[in-house]
Amino acid sequence: MDNADQVKGRIKEAAGDLTDNSDLKHEGKTDQAAGRAKEVLGDVKEKAENAVDALKDRVHEISSKDR
Repeated sequence: MDNADQVKGRIKEAAGDLTDNSDLKHEGKTDQAAGRAKEVLGDVKEKAENAVDALKDRVHEISSKDR
């Protein structure tokens, strides 16, 4: 799923193509790359949070059995 930066970047790139503005086109590509990077970082953050939650659950299970 595309985020706002990716969409904004595609629009800027298309506008740069239409107006033959290489700076705007480059800015659009940069925005798209930033959007993809944010998406990847969000995925990594989510996976890390899930791993922490799973570890907490496991520790809780183990400590409950010891009682």
